[in-house]
Amino acid sequence: MVLHRPIATICLVLGVSLGALGAAWCQAASPPSPDFYKNKQIRLIIGYPVGNDYDLAGRFLARYLAKHIPGEPTIIVQNMPSAASIAAANFVYAQAPRDGTVFGSFSRNMPSQALMGQANVEADPRRFNWLGATSLPARVCVRWVTAPIRSPADLFTQEFIVGGAGAGSSLNILPTVFNHVLGTKFRVIPGYKGTTDTILAMERGEVQGACASYGQFRIYEQLIRDGKLVFLLRAEETPIPEIPEVPSIFDYAKTDEQRQFMRFIFSSTEFGRPYALPPDVPSERVAILREAFAAAVRDPDLVGEAARIKMDMTYRPPDHLERLVAALYQTPPALIETVKKLVPSVQ
Repeated sequence: MVLHRPIATICLVLGVSLGALGAAWCQAASPPSPDFYKNKQIRLIIGYPVGNDYDLAGRFLARYLAKHIPGEPTIIVQNMPSAASIAAANFVYAQAPRDGTVFGSFSRNMPSQALMGQANVEADPRRFNWLGATSLPARVCVRWVTAPIRSPADLFTQEFIVGGAGAGSSLNILPTVFNHVLGTKFRVIPGYKGTTDTILAMERGEVQGACASYGQFRIYEQLIRDGKLVFLLRAEETPIPEIPEVPSIFDYAKTDEQRQFMRFIFSSTEFGRPYALPPDVPSERVAILREAFAAAVRDPDLVGEAARIKMDMTYRPPDHLERLVAALYQTPPALIETVKKLVPSVQ
């Protein structure tokens, strides 16, 4: 207690002379009480509208998170959907209280958007206190059983005909990047509305495969079980838990520059649905909420309910998010400019 008296004295002076500003400094500087969160209310800012998958997952998490925080505070969800969640990221970064009572969930693309200099992004992802993330929306390429391509190595020697949609879709982005960066021989046939159309095109023999989010292929369980639809590769370095044997396209990168380019574009999915506290939150409270977050997503009741409702709550630890951000910021500026030209939207 003796060690804390100087802060108390300073706070008394600041409270009189600087009002709210002095109080805010004291709140951040004072050692947190073990029962800080008792009878408190925590706000979870979600950067998407009600019913969006970020919103559904955030509300689902909030139901279990509170009981793992000492003091069991109430968690209130507030939607802030403007500017495709960038408004929420900016609010958490610059305006939210920095005492551990507000955290947010926003687009997994925000770190890339910040690095690419998107005009409306004020947040610096390196300064967030990342709590962790849920879900692993990995992207994959699949082949039809009759396709001559049998492994990723074949993509460098044989043409692989795949269905394509809009320029910003995974159907187009993955083959385009693989061809440009690695020298693969994908041939994209445009005009398909999405994954469903492309699967039908495979069955008709119009195309040999497709690239899209892993979740979009999971509904074709019967085709997968029958061996007609075969997973060829995954676009991310992290293995997909349900199909760990599927190789990563990163295994075929020959240079660090190739890996950097693909990491920049594909790392957004490895952020999952991220959650973060503002900068400058006392480290003890960051630790409390990180431990609670990890405990909540591993809670047997949460795991069981998530399985029943098919909600992907795959845990992404905060140090993983920090490493992803650090790796992004090691990307050479010239490479970033190339990304902007090749893939105008990394959404």
